[in-house]
Amino acid sequence: MYKVVVVDDHTLLSQAIGDLVNQFDNFETHYLCKNGQELLDKCKNDAFVPDIVLMDVNMPILNGIETTQMLKTEHPKVKVLALSVEENETTILKMLRAGAHGYLLKDTKRDILETALNEVMEKGFYHTNTVTKLLIGALNGGNTKMVLKEREIAFLKYACTEMTYNQIADKMCLSPKTIEGYRDSVYEKVQIKNRIGLVLFAIREGYFTP
Repeated sequence: MYKVVVVDDHTLLSQAIGDLVNQFDNFETHYLCKNGQELLDKCKNDAFVPDIVLMDVNMPILNGIETTQMLKTEHPKVKVLALSVEENETTILKMLRAGAHGYLLKDTKRDILETALNEVMEKGFYHTNTVTKLLIGALNGGNTKMVLKEREIAFLKYACTEMTYNQIADKMCLSPKTIEGYRDSVYEKVQIKNRIGLVLFAIREGYFTP
């Protein structure tokens, strides 16, 4: 039985999510927290370290992005599944870079939440079709590692950081136009639409580990 902690500053919603988790076969709600700092304080005691955290993004005192970063450092085995109303690219990118293993919108259905929890624990990541289609489109099947050239892979890894494309160009000693060419080539080869697509693709294919 996996232990789940719900971190959300909206008490009623947090309780409802906790009750829902308790209905799932493989999971139980360990406890609830109102913000990230409360979670980190509890995790100082090994008995309170969960297997997975359902993490809101916008919270007082310590938000979900900051908490995920700190949790990754202090308790790297703990999985984080973001559960938020935020669906903009910048927020999702920040959560993925911080180390989140998945990103769900709060209007997700019960069965999707259960599937997401199971897949995060079994496969290491999960992203809903809603988020994936919204941001990147479908990925092509096949052995994608074989179709990317060495320089494209190098570009892909830098694209997973917070560096701008101009900074990547400087880092790789190339012109911005050449970097744009690498970007467009990767977009076309793996059928993605924007930078968050690059990050999700890189995580899924093992090119980048948050």
